[in-house]
Amino acid sequence: MTQHSNRLADTASPYLRQHAHQLVDWYPWGEEAFALARERDVPVLVSIGYAACHWCHVMSFESFDDPAIAALLNDHFVSVKVDREERPDVDAVYMGAVQALSGSGGWPMTVVTTPDGRPWFAGTYFPPDDRFGRPGFARLLTALHAAWNERRDEVVRSAAEITERLGHLSERLPLADADGEAERSALSALRAGFDGEHGGFGGAPKFPPHTALRWLLERPPEDDEGEPTAARMLHLTLRRMVDGGLHDQLLGGVARYSVDERWVVPHFEKMLYDNALLLGVLARAGARFDDARLVDAAVGIARWALDVMRPDGVAFAASQDADSEGEEGRFATFTPSDLAPVLSDPDDRALARALYGIDEVGVLEGRSVLVWRGLDHPTVVAALGADAFAPERVAERVARVRDALIRIRRDRVPPAMDDKVVTSWNALMVRGLVEAAPWLPEALATELRSAAVQCADAVWERAWDGTSLRHLAPPPAPGASGVSAPQAVSLLEDAASYGLAALALHRATGEIRFLARAFALADAVERDFADGEGGYFTTPRFGESLVVRPRSTFDGPTPSEHGLAAELLAWVAAWSDDAERAERATAATRGAARLAARAPTAVASLLGARDRLAAPPVEVIVAGAPDDDRTRALLECADREAPDHALVGLVPMAAPLPSAGDGLPVPRVPWFEGRAVERPTAFVCSAGACRAPVHDVDGLRAALGASVASALAPRP
Repeated sequence: MTQHSNRLADTASPYLRQHAHQLVDWYPWGEEAFALARERDVPVLVSIGYAACHWCHVMSFESFDDPAIAALLNDHFVSVKVDREERPDVDAVYMGAVQALSGSGGWPMTVVTTPDGRPWFAGTYFPPDDRFGRPGFARLLTALHAAWNERRDEVVRSAAEITERLGHLSERLPLADADGEAERSALSALRAGFDGEHGGFGGAPKFPPHTALRWLLERPPEDDEGEPTAARMLHLTLRRMVDGGLHDQLLGGVARYSVDERWVVPHFEKMLYDNALLLGVLARAGARFDDARLVDAAVGIARWALDVMRPDGVAFAASQDADSEGEEGRFATFTPSDLAPVLSDPDDRALARALYGIDEVGVLEGRSVLVWRGLDHPTVVAALGADAFAPERVAERVARVRDALIRIRRDRVPPAMDDKVVTSWNALMVRGLVEAAPWLPEALATELRSAAVQCADAVWERAWDGTSLRHLAPPPAPGASGVSAPQAVSLLEDAASYGLAALALHRATGEIRFLARAFALADAVERDFADGEGGYFTTPRFGESLVVRPRSTFDGPTPSEHGLAAELLAWVAAWSDDAERAERATAATRGAARLAARAPTAVASLLGARDRLAAPPVEVIVAGAPDDDRTRALLECADREAPDHALVGLVPMAAPLPSAGDGLPVPRVPWFEGRAVERPTAFVCSAGACRAPVHDVDGLRAALGASVASALAPRP
């Protein structure tokens, strides 16, 4: 019997294809669906989710697989399915409606619009029948159909009012700034919300506060005046996340969030961006605090990313699912009975249970989420017995237990992967890889830098069209016969994220093409996304016209595109010594300070951009042949030991270069001028004064120490 298929069967999105065989007459996002709604005079139901979303799967099999509900949808609505990772601009518009109407948001997202796309009803998950205090989806659809037919004037008026509210939500931050106490206000607010026992800020559910943690990492040392310092908030939060169930103790990587305040029970999907944003922070913090657990977690993320998340061996996939074998967390959780087949020694089984918290009750429907209790935990010490006093024996037994648990995982059905290549998320991972590399073992560091270069070049080749960067970077050939190309949209987050990744790559490798790409993308940001008043839109001036033109000012699952854009402009302004561009970058951060005391985790990326603009200028320029080992040693030393805000670069000695590659001109960098040398040399300048040139790593280290003692954000 031929399986039923709908219009989603030939789409590029793995999420959309999950719904390709339902009886719902789904349309992908596009004018065709809205034109049909106008022709039929029916509302549009827009359902938004993503491939790794557990509750999206639940609503799919509970409701969209139900023939009766499918009939209701087909008879009374035009149904549109949207992958929020493919169209974050569409997601942003309608998430604003959900939040405005319900006070919260999330996925799956369920929005009903007029035939011209204006929302008049919005929510998230709905069960098929009344439960959890929510109306059943079938009853809800019947009521919405009746409202459209019987109270049309009220519906249209409501849609107009909601759309007007969305327009106000999309306005830029007020330009009026606070009194210059942004850093102190933000630290005070973070302390007030800090969980001193479990780390993180606020209560359950807890999401990794990536951008705030990066901002805390870049704070200068401070005195402990009885309040948690930036260092303590950073270290405790990272350590609790790494030791908890949020972190995959065996195969590496972190889950999307924890449903409890202790970081124990995660939603098991692993998103590329979460891991990208934590990678560099973990590696650098591990070095600063001399904490091997943080370093090991960084290594685990890197190995997961390189070994699991590169289906084509180059670019990174978007996510791994929460579910496998039809069950959330099945791939990652354990019961005591799982251990006997791989651990014949009962003492080793006891150690495994003690060390990773595997018990009969479990925390997830009788199964245990692995945590790391540590070798000094009383139950672990008891399980080790006399071996607790023999370090070599302890290491041997722990390794044996860990290897056995990994074998169990390897034999299970792995969760599905969403293999779409999101430009901005790949850029975040590229930046994470190169920023982590200096703090990890040398062989791994070399591998990370090489992988970052390969990914950056592949994404650029696939996504850059000569003037803008597309949001998705699929391989040149279709992945499957008959599959349509993904929707070609260009978004601010892609240009800004890739520009910052390119700057990180230039710092790490000295390759001039990466600096040229950053300059080109900074130009694109200002040309295509600026609102003319110091702010930036999500979509370009030539983009699809939605009911409102969205913008994202606040940090969420990923850093604010607004903050990323401001940081990119700040960096390029410093590299080009462009005071006017620096002023425009400053304008983009205005308004963040006034929110620092109320929502520091929401504006941390903007605060970071402010810091970059306020930091004293430091230039560390290496001159020499790129393939000379002495040149590489100087550049690697500068990458590791110069402060975060320093300009670190390699002079292109084969000047004049007509092109930096990619058809891009070599950017004009004043700091590169007058650097002709006879042997590899490093120049360190700060506050307008340059120290004597140096030729070896020891000399560079001394020059950096003397020049940047007062730098705002030194590396560990």
